Amino acid sequence: MVETDGFGVCRLSLLAVRVSPADQAEMVTQLLFGDHYKVIDISADKKWLKIHIAFDSYEGWIDAKQHHAIEENYFDYLNRAELKITTDITSSILYNKIQIPIVLGSIIPITSAELFKMEEQFAFNGEAKNIGQKREYEFLRTTAGKYLNAPYLWGGKTPFGIDCSGLTQMVYKVCGYTLMRDARQQATQGKAVRIFADAKPGDLAFFKNEKEAIVHVGIVLANNQILHASGKVRIDKLTEEGIFHAETQLKTHTFSHLRRILA
Repeated sequence: MVETDGFGVCRLSLLAVRVSPADQAEMVTQLLFGDHYKVIDISADKKWLKIHIAFDSYEGWIDAKQHHAIEENYFDYLNRAELKITTDITSSILYNKIQIPIVLGSIIPITSAELFKMEEQFAFNGEAKNIGQKREYEFLRTTAGKYLNAPYLWGGKTPFGIDCSGLTQMVYKVCGYTLMRDARQQATQGKAVRIFADAKPGDLAFFKNEKEAIVHVGIVLANNQILHASGKVRIDKLTEEGIFHAETQLKTHTFSHLRRILA
């Protein structure tokens, strides 16, 4: 039986995290292979677990059948270890002699810490980098480009379905930076860029609705362009007014402000 103060790690390609304990409930985010979490509640029928995700403190419900329990000391180790994050769109890992396909931004618990005795058996020969290693704009641009044409998916975080803030979170995560999950949360991170003309490639641009609420985010590119998830991950024109669709030339989003994340 799962304890409400237990701990877990995703050991499948990805998991849906839902707003309430039901298969029909809205998916609010996803766990990728290697993401770890704390169990904070359990549904009355014991079929769903409410979790607190270690990386971004997001909370939601996962199917108890997809839970992979770990000890608290291993959870603590995952919090502080310099693990690897994958940089290929897709790759695979051999986990306890079972091959599992994984996607860009998955966490591989392989480090150079020779003294640590791993609790699990892993083999991985794809492309990866140290998760805490901060990279520059050119690396970020290349990483962001790997998500181009990914279909928009509310709550998604992969090249096969992603939302606007999932895109920015994952691109910056691969580059060694921690962003929160939602656009309105990301809109307070980093440093303010006061003047639109001071925007630099790699900045985050935020967009608002008629009530001034933040509803969209994208990554500023060179030449007044922005990469964002709207229908699909695409590149459009960015102005001080907002986003203009590259094909129709119509404004699709109203500009709010800029934040600088890259050091």
